Amino acid sequence: MKKLLLTIPVTLLSLYCSAQQKNNTDSAALLQEVVITAFEQNKAAASGTLVKTVNNNNADRNNKTSLVNSFNSIAGVRMEERSPGSYRINIRGSSLRSPFGVRNVKVYWNNIPVTDPGGNTYFNQFAFNNFSSIEIVKGPAGSMYGAGTGGLLLMHSFDNSWQPAVSAEYITGSYGLQNILATAKLGAYNNHTIISYAHNQSNGYRDNSAGTKDNASFVSQLKISDQQQLTASVLYSNQYYQTPGGLTLAEYTANPRQARPAAGGLPSAATAKATIYQTNFLAGIDHQYKFSGAFKNSTSLYGSFAQIKNPTFRNYERRIEPSFGGRTSFVYNTDINSSRLQVVAGSELQEGFFNTQVSKNNNGNPDSVQTNDDIRYSTYSFFMQGDISLPGDWSITAGASINKTKVGFTRLSSYPVLQQGRTYKNELSPRLALQKEINEQYTVFASVSKGFSPPTIAELLPSTGVISTFLEAEDGTNYELGGKFTAMKNKFHADISGFYFKLNNALVSRKDNNNADYFVNAGNAVQKGVELSADYTTAFNSSFLDNIMIRSAGAWNDFKYGDFKKGSTDFSGKYLPGVPKLTLSLLADLRTRKGFYFNSTYYYAAKIFLDDANTASAKAYHLLGCRLGYKQAIKKLVVNIYAGADNLLDQRYSLGNDINATGGRYYNAAAGRNFYTGISIQLKGIHEK
Repeated sequence: MKKLLLTIPVTLLSLYCSAQQKNNTDSAALLQEVVITAFEQNKAAASGTLVKTVNNNNADRNNKTSLVNSFNSIAGVRMEERSPGSYRINIRGSSLRSPFGVRNVKVYWNNIPVTDPGGNTYFNQFAFNNFSSIEIVKGPAGSMYGAGTGGLLLMHSFDNSWQPAVSAEYITGSYGLQNILATAKLGAYNNHTIISYAHNQSNGYRDNSAGTKDNASFVSQLKISDQQQLTASVLYSNQYYQTPGGLTLAEYTANPRQARPAAGGLPSAATAKATIYQTNFLAGIDHQYKFSGAFKNSTSLYGSFAQIKNPTFRNYERRIEPSFGGRTSFVYNTDINSSRLQVVAGSELQEGFFNTQVSKNNNGNPDSVQTNDDIRYSTYSFFMQGDISLPGDWSITAGASINKTKVGFTRLSSYPVLQQGRTYKNELSPRLALQKEINEQYTVFASVSKGFSPPTIAELLPSTGVISTFLEAEDGTNYELGGKFTAMKNKFHADISGFYFKLNNALVSRKDNNNADYFVNAGNAVQKGVELSADYTTAFNSSFLDNIMIRSAGAWNDFKYGDFKKGSTDFSGKYLPGVPKLTLSLLADLRTRKGFYFNSTYYYAAKIFLDDANTASAKAYHLLGCRLGYKQAIKKLVVNIYAGADNLLDQRYSLGNDINATGGRYYNAAAGRNFYTGISIQLKGIHEK
């Protein structure tokens, strides 16, 4: 497997050597420039780590329903879809504790925390036109971003270039797919605004899997003076999506499109009208102030609201989740002889006042109340980091944070009223990174980081309804070594990293006899892996071909439980469920000077174990997709017409498996071969002076 990963850059090199009629243009100009902001780097390439980006250039190759294909093209990152609208993000095994939703991955949008105080992220509230780029940090980022051992996502609405424009796009496809995206980019560089709207609807591949989502956003950035800049961000999303439920292997083999049937005294997904109704609202401001050329501050304040209604085959859950918080960071830069020093210090605070009611489900309507809980969840962190660039092209980063989380439950449905709580404190979460730029082509780096992650609300109050404040926080230490390489006048880029991650008190999901989720601490887990990426871009001095871009990625994962016993059962040495041992991705894009273009996407995932005992597994699968289009500019008007297909090999596979499911209900079938077509129109230069 490791040999297979290493063949990727060799293949790209041979392709380059055989290519004809190439000019000497720096092909990096074909790529959208991205500035890395993670860990306050604010430069084109991060020091001491690998930060990957998803932007509008490399994500615009599918039907824009989700970012699953884009995320899965990044080594070590896996986005899963249990049903249309229900996503998990797995960064190096971080979804081990996520039967649904995004947990243990911290997410920010325009410097505003999207991850709520309780540790949950409603990533499905976003649409394709809510961002220009997404930075992805793999492994613990707690030295600056608080609790978490999984990773970090930083979403940005603005990029480094600005051009006023309005655009509209319509996409239709298989299974009743209808997508509408509209965006207006207004104003000048110092005062500009993005207003967006997105509508998505589909009948779904499986029975009981239809869904509709409406999304609107407003982001405005005002440069008040040379010292001050203010950014306001507002996001609203309203959606519903049906949840078909997990299938047994026999049901999945007989008819993967069916929804969960009635079984074990529980109704079918259709009878229960299993659906999620979800409304999200997020608003915040970010203020940046330069005290001097060396000293600046960034402060953000936000408020958010989520309302969830979820009839299932077991019950009917209603959640109301308002929260607020803020984040501030001070950055100081100075020169010391021939060295450059940057010091960062700041804090983040979040507070949530949630209510969760669970009732009996009467054919999709709430009946008698079973539990009613008020939940207060508070979390804060203080962080500090120093970066120093030394002579000889050395750089060192050292940082640490301290976090505290407090949760309190008030069970209003019990008499007398039950009150229960827990405070989670941690030691320092440090990070140390070292980088050496050997020359313009070669860079090597090493890092060690520690993360701390208390249980989320969904884990402390799982589907069983049992308040689980006995759960311990998990913590882990990650050791990483890697390198970066460029060649061929910056046309070829490659990077490789190897990591060893030891996770203690790992939180893992379980299912009871009614298939309700609950969680346990699973001793420890040892996660070892190798990740490799290689990109090749070239322009042609040809009357026909314009450019070719090839991007490849591969990850080899050896993730196992260390010491983990559950009662009399010993899972020590077993593979972690939900993580393929090998993933491969290959993207190839071709553009002609006449406006025609072709995108192709390939993804491979090896066998995935579905339970802790490794007795059940999902088969390996190969996904192939492509898109053919024509894009032409007529003065300020740009028209893009395209058609594409996903899963061309018509593979039967489960993209979002239910780990440790009772009765073997592991499988959530993904769509078979499907097609789409779309048209977008963009008018540039609106209000441009």
